[in-house]
Amino acid sequence: MPTFPCRYRAFILLITFLIYTCYHMSRKPISVVKSRLHHNCSEVIQPLNSTHSLNDTTWCNWAPFDKSNYKELLGAVDNAFLVAYAIGMFISGIFGERLPLRYYLTAGMLLSGLFTSLFGLGYFWNIHVLWYFVLVQIFNGLVQTTGWPAVVSCVGNWFGKGKRGLIMGIWNSHTSVGNILGSLLAGVWVDQQWGLSFVVPGIITAIMGIITFFFLIEYPEDVDCSPPQHHGNPEESQDHPEDPANGPSCNKESSLESAVTCSKEASAQPSAISFFGALRIPGVVEFSLCLLFAKLVSYTFLYWLPLYISNVVHFSAKEAGDLSTLFDVGGIIGGILAGLVSDYINGRATTCCVMLILAAPMMFLYNHVGQRGIGISIGGELALPWGAHEAGLGARWAGTHKSLKGNAKALSTVTAIIDGTGSIGAALGPLLAGLISPTGWNNVFYMLIAADVLACLLLCRLVYKEILAWKSSLGKDKGYREM
Repeated sequence: MPTFPCRYRAFILLITFLIYTCYHMSRKPISVVKSRLHHNCSEVIQPLNSTHSLNDTTWCNWAPFDKSNYKELLGAVDNAFLVAYAIGMFISGIFGERLPLRYYLTAGMLLSGLFTSLFGLGYFWNIHVLWYFVLVQIFNGLVQTTGWPAVVSCVGNWFGKGKRGLIMGIWNSHTSVGNILGSLLAGVWVDQQWGLSFVVPGIITAIMGIITFFFLIEYPEDVDCSPPQHHGNPEESQDHPEDPANGPSCNKESSLESAVTCSKEASAQPSAISFFGALRIPGVVEFSLCLLFAKLVSYTFLYWLPLYISNVVHFSAKEAGDLSTLFDVGGIIGGILAGLVSDYINGRATTCCVMLILAAPMMFLYNHVGQRGIGISIGGELALPWGAHEAGLGARWAGTHKSLKGNAKALSTVTAIIDGTGSIGAALGPLLAGLISPTGWNNVFYMLIAADVLACLLLCRLVYKEILAWKSSLGKDKGYREM
């Protein structure tokens, strides 16, 4: 057996981490630039050569977002992306199963970089029509769906099931790292030439697409590495020896060449799972609906938190964007803790439920107390995502259920269903925030708390099953000791 599979597996984790970091990095700038597209012009010094009237209170805003209904217009831009993303996600898994992942991701990243840059080029081309920004966001939302199913499928090709919650928790922090980088990059140019806040992340994403084309390795067999053992119990695959998902049996004493050949044949056997077949996998429906409400919360923060900070604490666009990154710092901590705790207690649904329970009071405290002081605000933003931002981690883990028997192609479909359902919530959250925020930010937070509670309730059946499993395990251990 080759002596270098672990080195390649570490490289796959790194490159897929960077790939999805770039996807999220290109999504984040819009939330930072919002407060620049429409802000309080009375606090900005008007240039001496300005042709605007001294009574014009919107001279520094960017049309068409200079109107009184700017929150609704910004919400429309958000939802152009998110609705397209939600619709495209259900389709993306189908393509992800049937196309080479390397080509699929490369094309997706190049197009994502293009459309992200086109949004920023609206500044340099002096475009002031809403349909341009909406159309760019629609196309960007569609091509961004290439990311998640493909990277999950690629990681599924390389890693078995096992107890890998901690590793996946660290790996899953690419979302937060991408948001942080996107916020920091956007903050550099937001107060001067805000178009660069989109162009620079777009270029970086396109460059990462080129790197993906040359260096991504889709299957362990492509570099003569052994495929992963997808299930820890070898007897599980023996229970159904004729199941095509298990692949043909191999002689343990066969040569390396025949073992590699057998591995390639086994990997070629699994076929794409049907949509309804994926829904029958235990936990997929519950985790999908849970992720819908969890993403409603997390994407509302993703798209509206900098504007909230700017409006309530009266920070500049750059300061608000920089401070909002603390939410994603909390997301990194929450993801690692989720993976660590899940490994320890062997309870993914319970871990998510507890984190959601913690998130509800933190959102209440952040809204009512956090705006009174920077220290409390920072603490609140660090703690909020422990439930809201990372609840989706357990939902994505549903794709490792034993029913898949290591079928990475089926994993792409399951992932697309779960994340596609979650993306519906991601679209609803910013839309509702845009509609509700004119009535007061308190109402926005009440809406988020309600969504958080619903996400928690949807996991009750799975939590109950995990508790019964723990009791059964403890009973067996006790009986074994007595014998």
